[in-house]
Amino acid sequence: MIKLTKLRGDTFYLNAELIESIEEISDTIITLTGDKKVRVKETSKEVVRKVIKYKRQIHSCNLEVK
Repeated sequence: MIKLTKLRGDTFYLNAELIESIEEISDTIITLTGDKKVRVKETSKEVVRKVIKYKRQIHSCNLEVK
């Protein structure tokens, strides 16, 4: 999940796995699977950065071998 900001200023968490595309016109519009669209204050670059950080966190695991 990534933390984003709606245009009105409310923050929310979005499941990054559901993102299908990101467009930056005047606002940043995220299209989710199922064609739902979400407008956010963050730039497309910021959203991509957050998704990459999220994916790195979930894919890096510290396995302990005994």
